[in-house]
Amino acid sequence: MTYQSSGAFVLCVLMLQALVPDARAQTSKEAYPNHPVKIVVPSQPGGGTDIVGRLLAQHLSENFAQSFFVENKAGAGNMIGINAVAKSNADGYTLLFVPSTLVLNTVLYKNISFDPIKDFSPITVAATVPNILIVNNNLPVATLHDYLSLAKQKNSNLSYGSAGIGTSPHMSMELLKSMANVQIQHIPYKGTAPAVSDLLAGQVSGVFTNALEAMPLITSGKVRALAVSGQRRIDSLPQVPTVQEAGVPNYLSIQWYGLLAPAGTPVAIIDRLYQSVVKGLKTKAIKDKLTLDGAQAVGNTPQEFAQLIKSEMDKWAQLAKAAGIEPE
Repeated sequence: MTYQSSGAFVLCVLMLQALVPDARAQTSKEAYPNHPVKIVVPSQPGGGTDIVGRLLAQHLSENFAQSFFVENKAGAGNMIGINAVAKSNADGYTLLFVPSTLVLNTVLYKNISFDPIKDFSPITVAATVPNILIVNNNLPVATLHDYLSLAKQKNSNLSYGSAGIGTSPHMSMELLKSMANVQIQHIPYKGTAPAVSDLLAGQVSGVFTNALEAMPLITSGKVRALAVSGQRRIDSLPQVPTVQEAGVPNYLSIQWYGLLAPAGTPVAIIDRLYQSVVKGLKTKAIKDKLTLDGAQAVGNTPQEFAQLIKSEMDKWAQLAKAAGIEPE
């Protein structure tokens, strides 16, 4: 081999070696996910966030042929789980499936350890769902008007439970209290399940909870439904009026459930996850399941989700101010 041919051979080898890192990087990127992905749900098992989160986890596992599993990190108005994801590696292997609490916490707490805009990369809103005001069957009320009238009576001692301070059910009731000018004592719980348990036991008179959680209780006759917080009645509960129809004009409170990743997660991974979730939301099985439970599939883009977060922060800040809710 001549010196020239030998030099050309060495040059080729060096060029091939230089390409190896790029090839490995490309292979790694295309291989996502190449090991199990954790989806943090910042509330206890059995709640609406957990129900929809597990539905998506199952779909993503099937779509990617890789395990997507839910890990519940409840407590502090969902902030423990949210903060854990905010501090996680931005590699696509730790995700957050969270309700509107992500935004509401910024209204209710002076010092929170995360920023809903700066610390997360939005992927998509999977679904929206209204809350339903349910009461203990032994409470002597048949309508929302009856409930509010009872609350206005001296020494009524009415109390309500919620999934925790800053959750959508909590804010739904506080908004109702403000607009109807009534006082009802708030009893916060670490999730919907314990709040509902105390409702059934008569420890609290009412609970605002999302349709996903309320439907089985209502259809089984364990509780009485008084009103829906959304703009329209739920198809599966046509007999239950909206809060507006029941006598509180302009009332509206909708909960959303969104999938996010830590800020800085590669755009390619965000897009793959977005495309897969939207694909799942279009399937008849998931759409029918959500509709049956009173929820509506969404699947907006990461950019639209980012805009929603900003607009929701402004909206709830204004409503909290009008309702006289001071951040703690």
